[in-house]
Amino acid sequence: MDKLIDILKELHPEVDYATCTTLVDDKILDSFDIVSLITEVSDEFDVKIPASEIVPENFNSAEALWALIEKLMDE
Repeated sequence: MDKLIDILKELHPEVDYATCTTLVDDKILDSFDIVSLITEVSDEFDVKIPASEIVPENFNSAEALWALIEKLMDE
């Protein structure tokens, strides 16, 4: 998860990703950030995030995104 936090900090270094659970709801991450994040995550973790998984719930926190990454790596 440390690498994921590093990727997120590249987008918005001022955010406390350990506690924030409203990244999308509070518009911290916008659509451009999400696209960038999907690309970075795909490259770093060798997973493909399907369109059906690109929903706010999966991107509202680092923990939720990490859970998605782990699920995709297990498939």
